[in-house]
Amino acid sequence: MSDLQIPEPVAGFIDTVNAHDGQGFLDAFTTDGVVDDWGREFTGHEAIKAWSDKEFIGATGILTPEEVTVDGNNVTVIGDWRSTHANGRSSFAFIIDGDKLSKMTIREG
Repeated sequence: MSDLQIPEPVAGFIDTVNAHDGQGFLDAFTTDGVVDDWGREFTGHEAIKAWSDKEFIGATGILTPEEVTVDGNNVTVIGDWRSTHANGRSSFAFIIDGDKLSKMTIREG
């Protein structure tokens, strides 16, 4: 990841995910944050946690970033996702709101 310039708070978020830090993961989102996982939307910390405990942090995933695109408050990281739930090249598009994430959209990378 040394060559990629991933801005905060996305860079810290990826470190948190890769450390399987469930609380840190939730804390990265605004209170009304949204996760869009291939069209399934989870809004707010409670819904995001229920999804993540099974399919994201709970699946001990590791994201290895390969590309990053920054356009204002929109940051897209494409990388290799490996977990006990799903594997493969994935796109993680983030909308940044201050020092938090207001939305994370996951699609094929």
